[in-house]
Amino acid sequence: MSPELNPHMVEEFVFVDGGRTFTCAAESQPSRPDAWWWFRVSSEERSRYAPFRAEASDTPESVQPRIVRFYDELLERRAAPPRPYWRRGAQPGAAAAPAGDEQAAEKAG
Repeated sequence: MSPELNPHMVEEFVFVDGGRTFTCAAESQPSRPDAWWWFRVSSEERSRYAPFRAEASDTPESVQPRIVRFYDELLERRAAPPRPYWRRGAQPGAAAAPAGDEQAAEKAG
């Protein structure tokens, strides 16, 4: 655990929410001195997430709702239809040129 964290903070804890078991731990990496909250959830055995930095004031009671909110929002984003990165043609909200303007441009050119 990083020295700037609360020495009374639990390094790892487990809780159940909505039938899912969350295993959480504040961890730091050798390449980064600051600690992050990492968690695994029983519904995804192979994935692990680090949604936010660990703070000195963190407790299991303060971290738990943040982790659940992060994971629920992640599931909502996954379930949403994909957003296109680009569209062919005019951008939404762009007004199309009136047909008369096209004909006038041809006559002028």
